Amino acid sequence: MYDRIMNDYHVALGANLPSGEGSPIETLKAALDLLSRSEMMSVVSVSAFYRTPCFPPGTGPDYVNAAAHLRSTLAPQEVLAALHEIEARFGRERKERWGMRTLDLDLIAAGDAVLPDLETHDRWRTLAPESQKSAAPDNLILPHPRVQDRAFVLVPLRDIAAEWVHPVLNRTVEEMCSALAPEDLAQIVVLET
Repeated sequence: MYDRIMNDYHVALGANLPSGEGSPIETLKAALDLLSRSEMMSVVSVSAFYRTPCFPPGTGPDYVNAAAHLRSTLAPQEVLAALHEIEARFGRERKERWGMRTLDLDLIAAGDAVLPDLETHDRWRTLAPESQKSAAPDNLILPHPRVQDRAFVLVPLRDIAAEWVHPVLNRTVEEMCSALAPEDLAQIVVLET
C-alpha cells in the first residue's frame, strides 16, 4: 500500500518521431503542458531538452530527451497509468521493445521507493544485456532498473535532481553521471533550455 500523501516522482521524456503535435520537441512540450494541467499531478521542474543518439544505436533518428520532477498523491502504478494514457494521446504504439516512438514517458523513480521489492529490483537491474532486448517485467520496477546505465536519462535528470540518491545503489544522479563513459556523455547535446 502506498501512502496517499504528496510524493515526488522523476519522469524521463523522449521522442524521435513526429506526432500530431509536430516535431519531437513540440511533442515533449505538449506532453509537459498536459501534465501541468493535470488535477492529480503537478510539474515541479523540467530539465533542458537534449539531442541524444537513438538507442539502441543505429535503429532510428536521434531522440529529444528531457526529465521532469512531478508531485502527486497518486500511487506509482497510477502515475504510470496516467503517463501511458498521455503517450497514447500522442500516438505511442507499443509494438517492439526499444522501438522508435512519438512519445516515451518513463517513470524513473518514486522518491526512495524500491518496487515491487529489493529482490525483484536486483534481478531486473542485473539482467544480462542480451536478455534486456526481449525481456520486459510484468509489473512496475522502481527505480527504473537501467537508470544508472543511460546517459540519455541521467544527463537531463541531473538538471533537476542531481542530488537524488538511488535507494539501492546509494549513489546520487551526479555520481551515476560521473561513472558513465566520457564518450557517452559527449553525445548528449543541449537543444533548448
